[in-house]
Amino acid sequence: MITSAVAGKKNPLCLKLLNLIKEEVPVDEICFFSGDGKDSGFLENAPPLSLGVNTNLREKIMKKAFRDENPVFIPDLHKETWLKVNIQEKDERGRSIFCFPLLVKNKPAGILYLERSHKYGPFSRREMKLIMALSRPLNFLLPEHPQRRAIQGPPLLDSDTGLVGESPQFMNLLRLIEKVKDINASVMIWGESGTGKEMVARVIHEKGTRKKGNFVALNCGAVPDFLLESELFGYVKGAFTGATRNKPGLIEEAEGGAFFLDEIADLSPHLQAKLLRVLQEKEIRRIGENQVRWVNTRFLSATNKNIEEEINKGKFREDLYYRLNILTLRIPPLRERKEDVLVLLNHFVDKYCSLFHWKERPFFSPRAVEMMMDYSWPGNVRELQNEVQRCLIMSKEEGFIKEDHLSSKINPSGQKKCGYAYDFFKAKAEFEKRFLCQALARWNYNKAKTAEKIGLSRQGLFKLIKKHKLNFPSKFSRIPENVSFSGWE
Repeated sequence: MITSAVAGKKNPLCLKLLNLIKEEVPVDEICFFSGDGKDSGFLENAPPLSLGVNTNLREKIMKKAFRDENPVFIPDLHKETWLKVNIQEKDERGRSIFCFPLLVKNKPAGILYLERSHKYGPFSRREMKLIMALSRPLNFLLPEHPQRRAIQGPPLLDSDTGLVGESPQFMNLLRLIEKVKDINASVMIWGESGTGKEMVARVIHEKGTRKKGNFVALNCGAVPDFLLESELFGYVKGAFTGATRNKPGLIEEAEGGAFFLDEIADLSPHLQAKLLRVLQEKEIRRIGENQVRWVNTRFLSATNKNIEEEINKGKFREDLYYRLNILTLRIPPLRERKEDVLVLLNHFVDKYCSLFHWKERPFFSPRAVEMMMDYSWPGNVRELQNEVQRCLIMSKEEGFIKEDHLSSKINPSGQKKCGYAYDFFKAKAEFEKRFLCQALARWNYNKAKTAEKIGLSRQGLFKLIKKHKLNFPSKFSRIPENVSFSGWE
């Protein structure tokens, strides 16, 4: 029998996947549930099942898999003493069960349960590996999976926004933009130089309800203070020498839209006081006139400074900070989302090849990519963007971007191969580290499979991982290590 329950509803794709598993591995019963397993009634949404094992026993096995976040393998149900169940039914004697949780963000979010009678024998190690491999697409059906939206609905933002990334930090930023884009409250965007603060502000405006209005941007640090007031509020004819006509300010030009103040921390105390009144009263007064003008403008601001430190130093008004900081967005620096470096590399290569009208797209060598992934990118996305342009120009004749095409910051010694070419022990250590990283990624960070494929023992692989201090996701679906499979394959 094959049964599926995804959020309480039958799913045709899920049934096809379960049928595929049953075609490849002999089983009597197979079922798939979504849920976190915390509630004692997490199986209530599932349809009735006619499994060989009674419902209470099956639920106990599933809950153990959820609690331990590990597969549960039972070669012979009759011999499992931890279940503390007196099995009297003849058909239950010798039944084999394999049950494992499906992990999303290192947490159980679903479960796959398989059961078969003694005539097929216990599940072999090869069969369990095959089941786990074939079941991977089921993760995309779980409500908690970050990529489920790609299957069941539109993405968070359109691809033409210019915002590119796949890391959890970047996806969290997109979710926050979705939440604030339609709200008229002020938003403060914090991020290091080069992270794309103005781009985020434009996306908030262009995807929100005020998109029909103007988006007006001003860098507070780029305009001298004696000109900034007239730029912000405008002036009337004769207000000062050179004022030969009436001129509306930038805040007025953003009527019905959004006004973006970049580097807001550089605003002088005098203008901070005037801006505070605009935010409080929603009114402005041009220089040289007494008439009050009402404004309907959403204020977005950005800074790369710690505003709270500026407040403690007396350089920024605390009351203005709270007016501007109703909602806060933090753009993580590129060094905190290294997963996005490769995505951005490909994005900028495609972008500038199209801009330069190049017919053939060059590619980065593996070592060049590795060096760019290891670089800290203090200039963030802007620095990466400039580096890609430079590499494309330097490699135009060759059509292949190598290590020696990289700038001196990324490749300070101008190395073309291993940086320790004349030190055998350092070169060996560098090779080991790079080889292990690539091998673990190739086999989805499954240590047992990686060790088998590269010809090492599990203990040998663990020693090398510890030696090189490798960091990678710690929780992946795996077969219990305390189960002996001797003689079954």
